[in-house]
Amino acid sequence: MDENGLRRLLGAVRQGDLSPDDALSRLRAMPFEQIGFARVDHHRAVRCGLPEVVYCPGKTPAQVREIVHALSAGEHNVLATRAAPEVFEAVRAEFHDAEYDETARTIVLRRGARQEPVGHIAVCCGGTSDLPVAEEARITAETFGQRVTTHYDVGVAGLHRLLADGETIQRAHVVVAVAGMEGALASVLGGLVAVPVIAVPTSVGYGASFGGVSALLTMLNSCASNVSVVNIDNGFAGGYIASLINRQASGKGE
Repeated sequence: MDENGLRRLLGAVRQGDLSPDDALSRLRAMPFEQIGFARVDHHRAVRCGLPEVVYCPGKTPAQVREIVHALSAGEHNVLATRAAPEVFEAVRAEFHDAEYDETARTIVLRRGARQEPVGHIAVCCGGTSDLPVAEEARITAETFGQRVTTHYDVGVAGLHRLLADGETIQRAHVVVAVAGMEGALASVLGGLVAVPVIAVPTSVGYGASFGGVSALLTMLNSCASNVSVVNIDNGFAGGYIASLINRQASGKGE
């Protein structure tokens, strides 16, 4: 829908020929912006609750910069994941306020109005080697306006470290459990909290961990019924899904 079409739609609402709900229904499927090599979805937040995010691998630095440029015209913060330093330099050449996190490999361009973070997401990780994935989850959630507490290096090899943060974690609306090796952290957390636990297996571990497959299978076979699992090293998905749950639990999802 172009500007003239949008004006006609809004005019129909003003004149009473179209209800606001019907107008919103029409807008859910549009628009996107054609920039040659990509179609940028400006209405992802209208349909899905959260805006489009840029996945950087496989794209050139120039392509990422162009997509970020298109998304920056909106009212939402822009997030790019798995960004190499040279990708960030290309983005920063145009947007000097872009923020880069070397651990999480994320780029954040803040365009939305700063608001008080909502709800409570607890991001937990087994060990320091899991930090890149855990930080990707944290930054994803915080970029979408969620309040996050972090509980790092709380793996089951020293269970007392997790229990020391138990009260804070139990107050969360949703928990993200990031762990490699055997991936037992998610099951332990599932037995401690009364909220959804999003398990994120990591590729951390020795040979028999099979690049995170062992942790993935452990989490999939968890006996804790509140545990759900995303793909290996997918901290972004953990933070994204946690944000959707947290917004609903906080009454901010409507």
